[in-house]
Amino acid sequence: MLASVAVPLIDGVAPFEFGLLCEVFGIDRTEEGVPPIDFRVCGELPNEPVPTSVRGVSITPEHGFDALQSVDLVALPAARVRDHYPEKLVKALQETDATLLSVCSGAFILGAAGLLDDRNCTTHWREARQFQERFPKAHMDPDVLFVDDGDIITSAGTAAGIDACLHLVRRELGTKVANIIARRMVVAPQRDGGQRQFVELPIPECSSDSLEPVLEQVLDTIADNHTVATMAKLAVMSERTFARRFAAETGTTPNKWLSLQRVLHARRLLEETDLDVDAVATRSGFGTAALLRHHFHRVVGIAPSDYRRTFSCR
Repeated sequence: MLASVAVPLIDGVAPFEFGLLCEVFGIDRTEEGVPPIDFRVCGELPNEPVPTSVRGVSITPEHGFDALQSVDLVALPAARVRDHYPEKLVKALQETDATLLSVCSGAFILGAAGLLDDRNCTTHWREARQFQERFPKAHMDPDVLFVDDGDIITSAGTAAGIDACLHLVRRELGTKVANIIARRMVVAPQRDGGQRQFVELPIPECSSDSLEPVLEQVLDTIADNHTVATMAKLAVMSERTFARRFAAETGTTPNKWLSLQRVLHARRLLEETDLDVDAVATRSGFGTAALLRHHFHRVVGIAPSDYRRTFSCR
């Protein structure tokens, strides 16, 4: 059961991420059928204001970090990433038997405590590389919305933190309770943790200019029926030599590069035009809507139509 929750605050805590934890766990909804939750906001010094990431705004916790030892869940909101975290908090996290949940950069606190070594986890995609460099023993997945690794749940950005919290509520208190909270928050009651974060996809670049004219020509004619053979012909090379040179200069294969460029082009068309999916598939070189959906979902994590609903500029 989930009967008590502690939220530790440190200097630079993000108010919005703290607020979503308050919204899910801190509001009394017993009249609607949600079991009561003992909600504790904790700081290094009880009743001392903790500065947030917003200038001029602070939060005053009623409890100290010792309250982390007697709760069912410790939920860590996002906070400014730093080299060192408060020793009292790190020690309290190491000693608690509670389930641990982090939102966004809150995962760095768990990493600093050594609690993510050999564990599956995630964080916001913008901090993923830095996280992996600092905590190489953690099994970081930078794509997903959240990771449930049993007694530790980590999540990506703000909305993904809501998903992770509702997932935990559903796991511990049941679907009915999770749906009640989601309805009050006016959010989707469930998004699967494996859904991709909406990251800016990197575009492999050439390490030299020998293939650049070929790649530029392919990008200018992305709707054409390009293959390794046609690209090799443009480069005046054999297919084997072209594939070897391509991998050496871009770090990927011609087919993977071409597929990614087509997905990126399709993404721009979905954002900026009102072309239907069939037309987008044709103009991005996939030929059929089915092939577009397959590659788009593999790279972006959702269907083209769902992506357009979220990101259309029109």
